Amino acid sequence: MQTLNFTQFSFRFKNSENKVSIFDPIRKKFVILQPEEWVRQHCLQVLMLEKNYPKSLINVEKELRVNGLKKRYDIVVYNPDGSIHIIVECKAPNIAINQGTFDQIAQYNRTLNANYLMVTNGINHYYCMMDLQAERYVFLKELPNYTP
Repeated sequence: MQTLNFTQFSFRFKNSENKVSIFDPIRKKFVILQPEEWVRQHCLQVLMLEKNYPKSLINVEKELRVNGLKKRYDIVVYNPDGSIHIIVECKAPNIAINQGTFDQIAQYNRTLNANYLMVTNGINHYYCMMDLQAERYVFLKELPNYTP
């Protein structure tokens, strides 16, 4: 897999039927290693190992309804009270981050009401804090660390 613009992490892999899988510590299972999954697994490691978010507050690839349509978010980090703290949208490294990507995560956030957003293709990372009163996002250098 392509080298990404993240810290180097250790991952568990397995081969089955000529397909490589990577272990997802949140879903607690091996998943087929695709370029977007490679980015997603790096994001999970950043959240857990660098930002210190507990596994118990992280959810991966769950369905949500946006304007009656079924969508799937990549990663959500909850606050201890159950509200949503961070939404992460992952793209494959060959997919450019553009206005459409920001529109997609903003649409998810109309339903989820997160405090922070992250958009990444593994090469370029964008972090935003939501200003819900002004209905806009403020770009940040990085996501906040977990504080209990």
